[in-house]
Amino acid sequence: PGMYIGDTDDGTGLHHLGFEVVANSVDEALAGHCTHIEVVIHVDNSVTVKDNGRGIPVGMHPTEKKPAAELVMTVLHAGGKFNQDNYKVSGGLHGVGVSAVNALSDWLRLEIWRDGYAWEQEYARGIPVTELKRLAPTTERGTAVTFHPDPTIFKNVIAFSYEQLGQKLRELAYLNSGLAISIHDERNDKRQDFVYEGGIATFVTDMNATNTVIHPDVIAFCAEHEGVTVDVALQWNESYNEQLVCFTNTIKNRDGGTHLTGFRQALTRTINNYATEFKLLGKDN
Repeated sequence: PGMYIGDTDDGTGLHHLGFEVVANSVDEALAGHCTHIEVVIHVDNSVTVKDNGRGIPVGMHPTEKKPAAELVMTVLHAGGKFNQDNYKVSGGLHGVGVSAVNALSDWLRLEIWRDGYAWEQEYARGIPVTELKRLAPTTERGTAVTFHPDPTIFKNVIAFSYEQLGQKLRELAYLNSGLAISIHDERNDKRQDFVYEGGIATFVTDMNATNTVIHPDVIAFCAEHEGVTVDVALQWNESYNEQLVCFTNTIKNRDGGTHLTGFRQALTRTINNYATEFKLLGKDN
């Protein structure tokens, strides 16, 4: 399991299961097909992630002779992210995530609303225990995955943290302007709704909420170069502690990377060149 979701003993791997399912819904939002994601922590410590995207395809695969949804849930690299027509930008484990979640859950229920009908299939430790069933007609669309982490794998930490899941969902709402994400904990009836129209500029404003800012407006811009889009927001404050976070395809880069190193160097060079050109630096500087 550590290859795919991290440590199974300290809680990081457990919560990564939820993040992987949410990542699939966020990819639908990035592709322009999803506007709302719901996350529910149930009393039995199972979790439901539901979105209003297109719904996982339910048609039969031409060569595997199985429904496409079953392949997505059980076969590595069978997810839609390997078809460039489906997703230009995506996060998560790229076709591995939801099948890994399925394998690490002692039970999982898949619900799909697509092609005019509701569909359902159940799994146990990654193995289908029912066929994909077509249910009642519906005009709804989307996907819901409800999974229960396998207690024989997650032995020490088997309870989801509302705060830990909520923090991740809040970040995703900042990173996906206009996407509404909700979380509800049925164990204590806590709930929150996240939606931010300003994107990462709002993220920076909220990060600086307790600081004295040097300039009132957040500097924000977005540009594309050689097929890569970069979204930047920054605002200086009077404190001496830097807060700098970066993400790639909505996935937080805890230790930075070459993109962060390049940004730092370019920002420093630009400010120095501007200050030199307009003689803003004294002789002693």
